[in-house]
Amino acid sequence: MTAQDSSPLMTLTWTDHVTGRQGHLVVDRLVRGVSSGGLRMRAGCTLDEVTGLARGMTMKEALHYNPEGRYIPLGGAKGGIDCDPQDPGAYGILVRYLRAMRPYIENFWTTGEDLGLTQDVVDRAAAEAGLVSSIQAVYPLLDDEATARRRLADAFAVEVDGIGLDELAGGCGVAESVLATLDRSKRPYAGTRVAVQGLGTMGGATARFLARAGLTIVAVADVKGTIVNPAGLDVEALLAARDAYGTVDRPAALRPADLELPGDAWLSTEAEVLVPAAVSYAIDTVNQARITARWIVEAANMPVLPEAEELLAARGVTVLPDVVVNSGTNAWWWWTLFGDIGADADEAFTYTRRSMRALIDQMLTRAEADGTTPRAAAHAIVADRLPVISERFGWYR
Repeated sequence: MTAQDSSPLMTLTWTDHVTGRQGHLVVDRLVRGVSSGGLRMRAGCTLDEVTGLARGMTMKEALHYNPEGRYIPLGGAKGGIDCDPQDPGAYGILVRYLRAMRPYIENFWTTGEDLGLTQDVVDRAAAEAGLVSSIQAVYPLLDDEATARRRLADAFAVEVDGIGLDELAGGCGVAESVLATLDRSKRPYAGTRVAVQGLGTMGGATARFLARAGLTIVAVADVKGTIVNPAGLDVEALLAARDAYGTVDRPAALRPADLELPGDAWLSTEAEVLVPAAVSYAIDTVNQARITARWIVEAANMPVLPEAEELLAARGVTVLPDVVVNSGTNAWWWWTLFGDIGADADEAFTYTRRSMRALIDQMLTRAEADGTTPRAAAHAIVADRLPVISERFGWYR
């Protein structure tokens, strides 16, 4: 079976006895008895959405399989709660969800932050729910648990210019995906314009790395709208003025030449690269027609609907898929925990850049050779690797 055509190993829907709201857990696959995938919280989160995300996690894990590395990929899983994270009752719902999921988290589901939740909130709620850690299921696989846990904790304590390494690792991977693609196209960084939807954990870090590489960030979007400046935005000022949800304090950060436009204006901004880094299903068959960018780089999970991607491909817009582009966050956790890298920012960025650039090059080379899209090529690479992983580790053990 491949990651594309197999059914999930386990699907579970939970109903909160206090509010009636629902949460979901989907375990797509186990490797060495464990699966990996974050927990998201957003109003309207569905079982189908979580199922797709869990499948994506199986693919991300397989894509980073390195037989010579200490980190051995896990299976894929995902959790989701149908609730606005800013709802006054959201934290209580999160704690009750984690209590209900405790047997799964203790035994075979490692989880962490995702859309709508930060790691510190997940950690606090997990402790209140009686869990040792949100990733405790992986501990039996470690050679030296105490050393590994200390290394990961030390890594989470690292900051670079005011942003935690845990946030920066994923953005580094997204940015390197962009840079590797530009290099293959022989396009210089200077003069390449980027629009980013979402200035939270992933979008904010991506914007920083791209700006520091010499690209021009011409638009960023948050829940209040889109901020645009064709000459380039002051990314560091915007990052410094964010709240916990990635919303920018306009009076504190905007300059006279910065324009405020509607929330969907990022789609039609004159830019070569679009980075959707917020919600799923952001680009559909209707609004894709407004896009003039050459590349869409999926920092968010499932931001481009499949039907929209077909239309984009037909007019020469390349979508770099989420399963590759945003896989650096998950991989960084495990590289650090298993000991492939230490609690050091430079080491983490070097390792992430090398790994992501290799993946992007392999995917785009496969796409060119097969005459397919990058997503189809990524799926083909996964289809090649999953049988190898299954042969070595089995489906469940």
